[in-house]
Amino acid sequence: MKLIFELSGENPTLPFAELECIGSVLDQRLQVAVAECPDPAEAHRLAMTQGVLEYLGECEPALPAFRDLLKDLSLETTRPFAGRTKKVHGGCHERNPQSQREFENLIGTMINGPVSLKQPEVEYRAILSEDKCYFGRVLFTIDRSAYDIRNPGKRDFFHPGVMMPRMARTLVNLACARKGDILLDPFCGTGGILIEAELLDLYAVGSDFDPFMIKGSIKNSRESAFLQADATSLPFRDRSIDTIVTDFPYGQSVCIRKTDTMDQLYADALEEIRRLIKPGRRAVIVTHRDIADIASQHMTILQHHDQRVHKSLTRRVLVLGL
Repeated sequence: MKLIFELSGENPTLPFAELECIGSVLDQRLQVAVAECPDPAEAHRLAMTQGVLEYLGECEPALPAFRDLLKDLSLETTRPFAGRTKKVHGGCHERNPQSQREFENLIGTMINGPVSLKQPEVEYRAILSEDKCYFGRVLFTIDRSAYDIRNPGKRDFFHPGVMMPRMARTLVNLACARKGDILLDPFCGTGGILIEAELLDLYAVGSDFDPFMIKGSIKNSRESAFLQADATSLPFRDRSIDTIVTDFPYGQSVCIRKTDTMDQLYADALEEIRRLIKPGRRAVIVTHRDIADIASQHMTILQHHDQRVHKSLTRRVLVLGL
């Protein structure tokens, strides 16, 4: 099914890349994408999408073009409906100064059916971004407040510098992990990535060199399997793991072997990831600096994203394959 995705603006590349876990992206503009998806319900797993629409058509972001599109569609409904328009901030050409209300009025007058702005059963939405107006019927919006409920500060075990749930879910989605997959986090920390994996019905496995972290993670993620282990020498068979998602350690506060430098730790861990992951599957790693040169010596870099956390920290996200 061809769908329109209304995306969040929290990162310029991650919301688009995340869509690959449920379908094939066909077109994209600022904060909006069109994708072919076999199962629209799968979009509920997305962390950086706000709304999902059935694709009905597209045109230039101008009233005459939109009027022609609606005329060609000849839409009818017996259910009370409303028309909404979103102009993506900074995404529309200044040569099209028409107001959102004018687009909404066209929807209300050119769709044959009862209009109800207060209690609509159906919502049609036009999204204007850059040089396109995408038009569709809203299937559902995604309640992103659930991620706030899972805030790390509310867990039984907390450690400073922990990743927020929305980002952890995005990483799992970037890995294109599927229901029933074995997902390994070899630097599991407080278990945030594993919690998101569990919610997607994955078999989540976490390991860490620090026994304190393992004991804490068990309190947070009771459905996952845990073991204390060296991420550079894990007790698993070759090609036995479907996907690996992890936030590599950094700073002086982490527990690693005293003989390791960070670069050596990263290199050895990447080689172990290469040994474990199944052919054709993905690993997603996060670091505090760019280690693309190190990673490319062990695996193929499929994607590279940056996420600014605050002034002194930018996360570097690498999606890797064999």
